[in-house]
Amino acid sequence: MQLWNTLSKEDLEERLRLNAHTYVTISFYKYAKIQNPQLFRDHLFQMFVNLDVVGRIYIAFEGINAQISVPHKNLDKFIHKLYEIEFLNGIRLNYSVDDSEAEFPFLKLKIKVRQKIVADGLCDETFDVTDIGRHLNAQEFNDLIAKPDTILIDFRNHYESEVGHFKGAILPDVDTFRESLPHIEETYLKGQENKNVVMYCTGGIRCEKASAWFKHRGFKNVHQLEGGIIKYANDCKNNGIENKFIGKNFVFDERRGERITEDIIAVCHQCGNPADVHTNCANEACHLLFIQCEACKIKFQNCCSVECQSITHLPIDEQKALRKGVDNGNKIFKKGRSTKLKFKLNQEKPISLVK
Repeated sequence: MQLWNTLSKEDLEERLRLNAHTYVTISFYKYAKIQNPQLFRDHLFQMFVNLDVVGRIYIAFEGINAQISVPHKNLDKFIHKLYEIEFLNGIRLNYSVDDSEAEFPFLKLKIKVRQKIVADGLCDETFDVTDIGRHLNAQEFNDLIAKPDTILIDFRNHYESEVGHFKGAILPDVDTFRESLPHIEETYLKGQENKNVVMYCTGGIRCEKASAWFKHRGFKNVHQLEGGIIKYANDCKNNGIENKFIGKNFVFDERRGERITEDIIAVCHQCGNPADVHTNCANEACHLLFIQCEACKIKFQNCCSVECQSITHLPIDEQKALRKGVDNGNKIFKKGRSTKLKFKLNQEKPISLVK
């Protein structure tokens, strides 16, 4: 059986339309010892592709990290099959808050074996990765962040927190999770070992490792939001709990965001008007991720600049020739840090607690 995708983007979209599925987007993670990640990867691929599951899954010796979309009609079968795997039996599944932002959150099933399920830059042998912070449910989280001796920190990257975050959170201006750990300790936590440290991220996986690390570093009262923003938003909605999150939750699929509240707290990176929709520059040699309003989307034709716009008007062969051998990975990785974007806010924004 074929264990990878060979279709083009256009063919994948056509196949999804023909299948006519409606999808539910799910994320889950688990730190666990996987003896043979490649064998496990191939097993999962065969199991999930037969259920028309699409999405992105990372597997490593340390566990699994998944963001996927499952056809509604196959959801029960999917859960049954997933829970048949011993170390995943009963695992918490984070269901998306809003599936309306994209026709297809994912186009294909992509399962990769990696060194780690999240690139954290830590040497796990040097500390107890199982000694994690205390998990907080939505109400406990709200209660604790209202206390004056609490430090609330967003453990996501700048392009994520820019469109949505918790009231009162410190928003480190970082590009990667690996970069955030030493930066947060040196800038915000040094000398605060006895305060309540509360951390949050999209679905909880980054905080799982970060909380263990900061406990190892001597911080005594470390807490993390259970299930991250996704579970929090759903729990607030379902249980009538006050929602302290404002704006959109950035997600790593074709939607690029799910709306939590109607607040638009970011601006278009090209004109400065209120906007919180991320787009990738249509110039394949650039592909920069940035925020673009509808007016600029039309004006620049989904591009980040006039220069990129002009390149998209060239014949395809000329476009390919221009980008041949060009490594723009770092620019894409920086997610919006470009001199072409006049209204990208790069400075750090610690916010006073709103009660």
